[in-house]
Parts: sequence; C-alpha cells; structure tokens
Amino acid sequence: MPRLSQFFGIEIILRPRETCHWLPHFHAIYGDEEVSIGISTLEVLAGQMNRRALALVIEWAFQHRPELQAAWDDLKAGRKPKQIEPLR
Repeated sequence: MPRLSQFFGIEIILRPRETCHWLPHFHAIYGDEEVSIGISTLEVLAGQMNRRALALVIEWAFQHRPELQAAWDDLKAGRKPKQIEPLR
C-alpha cells in the first residue's frame, strides 16, 4: 500500500486493489480515523475524521490534485507512484 505523503500525523495512501473497480480516490489516516476522498471532487466518499484533520487533508489534496491523479494512474498501470510533498 503506497504511502504518498505524511504530515501532522496524517498518512496519505493508495490501495492497489481499489484501482481496478472504483473511481480515483485516496485514503487519509489519522490515528484510528480513516476517510476515502475522491480525487476529482475532493468529496469524502467513506469514513470519518475530525474536522481539523480533514480540513488539512482537503487543503493538501487541493494543492496536489494533478499529482494525486498521476499517482492513481501510475498505480493502475502497475507503476510505483511518486511521493507527494507534505503540507507545510
């Protein structure tokens, strides 16, 4: 499960098995909370996360949306996705 980025205790990952059957999305994990977020809409598709952490994830994803899509495409094509800069 490729880790794309990590910041403020939040881990951003892709799950390889999910690239073949669902819309492009990524997972954000903060402690025991996890959300799936659509890359094109930045909408929470599943899960829950406290508002502050989720706001940081959305801010980061907004800044890196093209890189997130490229990472999804790479993983779908069997290539290792590139790391993405963390939120600073």
